[in-house]
Amino acid sequence: MGIISWIVLGLVAGALAKLLMPGKDGGGWLMTMVLGIAGAFVGGFLGDLAGVGGGADGINLGSIITATVGAIVLLLLYRMIK
Repeated sequence: MGIISWIVLGLVAGALAKLLMPGKDGGGWLMTMVLGIAGAFVGGFLGDLAGVGGGADGINLGSIITATVGAIVLLLLYRMIK
């Protein structure tokens, strides 16, 4: 269930990241959702390393925050590269 949870959380995180960081991105909502899914995995991995926001054992507030932070970081990196 961990991977499926992070994919679902990634979709939610991508939408939240787009709402928190509006602007013109090359791929629009679709690219933001892809970055959200990748950000969820990155956020989850970094959260596990730091000992916060543990693994995706379900969809909860801590997991959503961790995934959203990861998505925002990747969205910032994407905008800097683009």
